[in-house]
Amino acid sequence: MIICTSKMEYPLRTQCQRVHKQVMVNGEKERVSLLFMKALVSRGSVDAVSQQMASHPQYLESFLRTQHYILHMDGPLPLPYRHYIAIMAAARHHCNYLVYLHSAQFLRVGGDPVWLQGLEAAPPRLRLLDHINKVLAHQPWLTACSHIQALLKAGEQCWSLAELVQAVVILAHCHSLCSFVFGCDTDSDPASLSKSPNGTPPTFCPFDAANGNANVPQTLATPSEHITRRRSLDSSCDMVCLKEKIQKSQEEREKREERLLQTQGLQQTDMEEEEEMICFADPTRFITDPDLCYQEFARREEDHFQVFRVQDYSWEDHGFSLVNRLYSDIGHLLDDRFRSVTTLPSMHSPDLKRAIWNYIHCVLGIRYDDYDYGEVNQLLERDLKLYIKSVACFPDATKTPVCPLSLAPLKPSEQIHVNLLIMEARLQAELLYALRAITQYMIA
Repeated sequence: MIICTSKMEYPLRTQCQRVHKQVMVNGEKERVSLLFMKALVSRGSVDAVSQQMASHPQYLESFLRTQHYILHMDGPLPLPYRHYIAIMAAARHHCNYLVYLHSAQFLRVGGDPVWLQGLEAAPPRLRLLDHINKVLAHQPWLTACSHIQALLKAGEQCWSLAELVQAVVILAHCHSLCSFVFGCDTDSDPASLSKSPNGTPPTFCPFDAANGNANVPQTLATPSEHITRRRSLDSSCDMVCLKEKIQKSQEEREKREERLLQTQGLQQTDMEEEEEMICFADPTRFITDPDLCYQEFARREEDHFQVFRVQDYSWEDHGFSLVNRLYSDIGHLLDDRFRSVTTLPSMHSPDLKRAIWNYIHCVLGIRYDDYDYGEVNQLLERDLKLYIKSVACFPDATKTPVCPLSLAPLKPSEQIHVNLLIMEARLQAELLYALRAITQYMIA
């Protein structure tokens, strides 16, 4: 009798594959849980964008690390400036969600509420960014050395090179994030903004108190009652002295309670004022030249725009080293994002991912000499190309009845992956144009 060993091993091999797959799934779930717990501890809640990206925890971790670095960690720009620049970037695409989100964070880091009245109320240095903001958002191929020079040599309001690089990174990050927000139909309701309940500091996590952590903010602690110990009448302490101590203790307790009530009242007032100011943070207040929008790069022969050739200036050979030198460590973080999104496990073939990436760069005027663009038409269906171009170039238009786009045939995680590719390809394209202009300025 002949025994086929391969058939005997098949059930065992299948079982091992299932166990391995289950371990991978459990590991991914634990990874997402850990990321969400970190977000809860640091911000008090998990924002809608992170929840959308949760189906790809490997990328989410890289995204959150980069975003936290450019908005909260060491850098040449003050924290209120960073969030205001993010507001300016999101406003170009009328992205209510991001405008509201960064308006709230702007106030929490000590930003002047008057600035939220509109771009005209902001300091002159921030207003100088308006031109490069709208160019990068809609027609990045127009970014020129003269724009960089105008910012670096603006007299008393001039920017340093390090400050400008961080500002450009924030602008590009938020422009591309708008594409993701609209592509995923993230709720733009201001009520979805993360708020710390009852004025609780964002670094305080309720789980700490449940676990016995004594580091609870004073404003949450109940004033301790003064416990008067019964003293013996034979005590050497004078009764008058004892009465004075009791009276002093009662007065101190009353003062503590009064301060607590005042603090709670101020916190409630601050929250009401903050909510009112956020409601008034209309995106149109932070933009000029509202008619400026994306125009077909390939159809503008009359202006003779030169195609951006990656062989002449690429992220790997030029952009990475420059941005990392002028803004420490950001190059590594951005590079990790680009690599993460292209290596995510997916039903999409590597050829399809590259077609999506190169197509986005193509509509933004960037070409690869070693790529056969015939593959774009072979791999991307017309509806998919229309969706990709709309989300990448004019994301706010995707929510109008004129352009009802969707990725309905794809699974939710696959839809998210496509939108992540769009976001990262657009981010890299904007950075390439801005960094090339900075390089030209430095050489000149």
